[in-house]
Amino acid sequence: MTSRMDLAGTEIGAKFAKRFGNASLAIMQSSLPKVTQDLVMLRVSQINGCGYCTDAHSKDLAHAGESAVRVNLVAAWRESTVFTDAERAALALGEEGTRISDAQPGVSDDTWAEVRKHYDDEQVAALVSLVAQINAANRLGVILRQQGGSYVAGTFG
Repeated sequence: MTSRMDLAGTEIGAKFAKRFGNASLAIMQSSLPKVTQDLVMLRVSQINGCGYCTDAHSKDLAHAGESAVRVNLVAAWRESTVFTDAERAALALGEEGTRISDAQPGVSDDTWAEVRKHYDDEQVAALVSLVAQINAANRLGVILRQQGGSYVAGTFG
C-alpha cells in the first residue's frame, strides 16, 4: 500500500497544513504535560488505525525517554499498572472522545469528573483540543494512506 497523495503538495493542502500546525502549537505550548499529550495521541491513533501517527507518537515517547513497557502498554492501559491516575483520566477522555458514536453518550460524566480532578481549566482545554485535533490528523492519515515506519523522532517536537 502506498500513500495516495501529498496533501501539502497542493496549494489548498499547504494552506491547511500550515493552519493545522499553528493550531497544534497552542496545545504543545500548554501546561498539559508533553508525555500525556503523546500518550493520548498514541492511543487515539491506535484506535483510528493511523499507521503514520502511531509511528510518530510511539517514537516521540521513546525519544523523550519513556520506557518500552509504557509505550507498548498504551493499547492496554486499563489493564496496566504503569500509568498515573492523571494519565489514565486523559487516556479515558481520549478514547471516549474518539469513540463518540460507540460510547453513548460520548464522554461519560465519570470520565469528565476524573479529568477535572487532575487537570486545571487550561489543561482541560488543551486536552479536549488535542483529542479533536489528533482525530482530525488520523482521518487525514487514513484517507491518504500515510504509511507508518519512516517517521524520525522529534520531527514535530
